[in-house]
Order: sequence, then structure tokens, then C-alpha cells
Amino acid sequence: MAEQGREVYAIECREITKAFGQVVANDKINLNVKYGEILALLGENGSGKTTLMNMLSGIYHPDSGQIFIKGREVKINSPVDAMKLGIGMIHQHFKLVDAFRAMDNIVLGTPGRKEKSRDMSEKIRKTGEAYGLEIEPEKYVSEMSVSEKQTVEILKVLYKGAEILILDEPTAVLTPQETDRLFAILRKMKEKGCAIIIITHKLQEVLSISDRVTILRKGKSIETVDTSLCDAKKLTELMVGRPVSLKIERPKVPDPETIFKVVDLTVRKPDNSKAIDDISFEIRRGEILGVAGVAGSGQKELCEAIAGLLHAEKGAILFHKENILGKTPSEIIEKGVSMSFVPEDRLGMGLVASMGMTDNMLLKSYQKGKGPFIQRRPARELAQRLIDKLDIVTPGTETPVRLLSGGNVQKVLLGREIESSPSVLITAYPVRGLDINSSYTVYDLLNEQKKKNVAVMYIGEDLDVLLELSDRIMVLCHGKITGIVDAAKTTKEEIGMMMTGEKHGGLS
Repeated sequence: MAEQGREVYAIECREITKAFGQVVANDKINLNVKYGEILALLGENGSGKTTLMNMLSGIYHPDSGQIFIKGREVKINSPVDAMKLGIGMIHQHFKLVDAFRAMDNIVLGTPGRKEKSRDMSEKIRKTGEAYGLEIEPEKYVSEMSVSEKQTVEILKVLYKGAEILILDEPTAVLTPQETDRLFAILRKMKEKGCAIIIITHKLQEVLSISDRVTILRKGKSIETVDTSLCDAKKLTELMVGRPVSLKIERPKVPDPETIFKVVDLTVRKPDNSKAIDDISFEIRRGEILGVAGVAGSGQKELCEAIAGLLHAEKGAILFHKENILGKTPSEIIEKGVSMSFVPEDRLGMGLVASMGMTDNMLLKSYQKGKGPFIQRRPARELAQRLIDKLDIVTPGTETPVRLLSGGNVQKVLLGREIESSPSVLITAYPVRGLDINSSYTVYDLLNEQKKKNVAVMYIGEDLDVLLELSDRIMVLCHGKITGIVDAAKTTKEEIGMMMTGEKHGGLS
């Protein structure tokens, strides 16, 4: 029963605590959200956001504390329990079956489903119309754009009766136009009385879409503030606990010389379709070339072809006018081309999960050692230097990296690549999942490389950052280049149009 004199929330967490061994992930956290409200959840990596949301969605169970739905205390023992209570979570990485139609994915897992296909299709259409969600129920997921897939995910929880929605980094792979459409949908859902919790690291989005913001720091709930009374600087200070500069430096490129060039490169996927379709571009010494594009536009295959991990059908990759296409990854590294790529599985490329930082540092350097014995001391000192410089949270240099948070794994990977002193640094999604403070540390590191005359390719998701950090921006769409523009003379909207396939007037 609801307590007399106390406001009844859609969902309320009181003194929620969750520990994993000696690590306290959530320490007496308090959080609440009202129906007809959008609450943003902010915090640095390791602040406890994911753990808290996993308890609300039934994946974890709190060690202590209480969860209330509509003023009534509940126990959420499974995701099924969460859905019965009207809680639906839209994950950053979609949980859809590509070989199924939208309709099949939406009704999948619905208990006691007996409706005819036509009736289900009509119910889906009506649910979509009520919230401004447009979808073709008969369309296969494999044929959908990223924003269409996200629409299916939202419809999936609404169809099952969710009134409380949790969205984890929902705009990470959307164009600005798609983000605007998503926010219009969320505002419509808010008008219909839904309670919405959105997790995002993009502060401008928090300021644009939320009514209130709850800030977590080191597992504790620090403060809940009205968004209208905040700006990005204040939110960052609350998250980090001290003032943080939000300015990204863009040093000028002095007399740039082209040292890295891709010419007529074509790379195919396993299904024989073209992942990279006859593209050409160059990177200059002391320049950051930003790369924009919706997920799956060929970014991954481009990185793997440059690194010597993927066969190219045709073309050339020139480093100091020498074609390195076809060389082994170790030969490419020896030339001075270093790559930091952050895939969905961060431990799937470049790091060994069962090894500590010291041994992962050795993976890059052991072949350079003299004599038959591996020298661990320099690698251990490098690992400790990275821990101090990048504020990597780890019990020690020998702790297996699989025990670190995703954001800290990213810091290990990027830090190791930078410390190898490359002439060309290819970095893909280096701040994916990183909090604001760690992200700005990475931007500073990339600018340090730029000042050392390193040619940097930066593949990113946040267009605001790409525009501030890059000297030029190359846009990919379905494996083709739709434009290469001066970052200082273009807009987010123009980049967004190129991301959807509209060609720019010229390449620079």
C-alpha cells in the first residue's frame, strides 16, 4: 500500500544496495520517476547505472533496499516479472531476430498468444499510431534501417503493456534526423502518461529531452535536479565531483603532408556484398580525419582492411607511398600504423580477456625484446603509467582485463596503441560507453598525437564531437563516401544528410 502523505511515483527505488564480492556497485541509491515524465540517468563509468537498471529489469536482485511501483512494494525476480509490472527496457544493442518480420519480433514471448496474423498486425498498427510510431509489420528486420529496428524495439515493449520504459544509449547509432524523430516519439509517450528513464552520455540530449536528471557517482545517488535549472557544465561537475572543461581543442595543421592514402579500395562481406565500395581518401600529417556514418556503413571493414585483418578485392593502402595492402598485421604495426578499434565485444579485438594489463602490454612489444627471455618489467611500468594517466580503475596490473568495466577496457586498449608511438593512428569508437570526463581525456590524448605530427583517423558516433575535434570529416553510407568536408565549415544537419546517402557537392 502507498504511504499516506507521500507522493506516489511510477517507480521508486529506496536505499538500493548491490555488491559483487568486495565491490559495492550500488550503495543506498534513491531514484524515482513519475508518470508523464522523462528522467535522465547520468554518471561516470562504474557509477552503478547499469547495475541499477538491471535490477529494475529483473536481471539482478538488490541485496537490500526497496522498489515500489505505483506506491506498492514489489519484488522483481526476473525480466518476466518486470514486464508484468509494466517495465520495459530498450537495450543499446537490439534484441531482434533478423530473419523474422517486425510483427513476429514484437509478439515474440507474449504469453497465451492466440490472435490471428491479421489481428496482431492491426493491433501493432494501432499501438504505433497512438505513439507516433510508424512501422510495416510485415517487413523483415534484416531489411530495416537502424531507426526502424529501434522503433520495433519500442513497439515490442509497448505491445506487451509497458508503461515504464528504460532506454540505454538510444541515440548512439542514430543520425541527427533520426534522433529528432526518436525524441518526438518519447515526448508523445510522455504525453500519453509513460514514465521514461533514459541513459545517455550526451549532455546536450539530456538537456533537450529530460525533465529531471539523477546523478550517480561511485555507486551513490548524488542529487536529482530539474533539467531547466542546469547546463552541461553543472551536470558534469555533479557527475565528476569537480569542475571539468568541456572545450575540445583543435590545433591548426602546420603545412600538412599526406602520409597515408587509400586508393580505390573495395572490400566484400562474407555474403559477397560490398562493405567498402571503391573509396579513396588521404590523411595528412598532424591532422585528425573524422569519419561519420550510421552503424554498418563499412567502418569495421575499413579498419580491418587497414590493419591487415581483412582481404581487399582491389585497391591500395599507401603509407609513405608504399603499398601496405596484403602485409601481415605485425608488418603493418612495424611500419608505424597503429589501430585502436572498439567493437561491440571490446575484448574481441586486441586484448586477451584472461590476461592482466602487463601481459596485454607485452602482446605489442615482446617481439622487440633482446635474448630468449621476456622482459616483464617495462610492460608492468607501462601498465602502471597508463593506470595513472588515464585513471583506469583496476585492483592492479595483473588483474584480468575481463574483470574491468567496459570503459576501463577501452582506456587500456587506446592507451597501449598511443604508447607505441605510431605515425598513423586509426581509432574507431574510442569513447563508446565512456563517461564525459574520460571522453575528454581521450580527446586530449588524440590532440597530443596531432601535435606530434601523427596522422589520426577518428571514427566516432557523436557528431558534435566530430565537428569540434576533426579537421576534416569523411562520411560513409553503405560503403561509399558521400562527402569529405571541412569540419569548421559544415553543420551537423549537413553531415546527417550525407549519412543517409545524399552526396555532398565536393570533396576536400
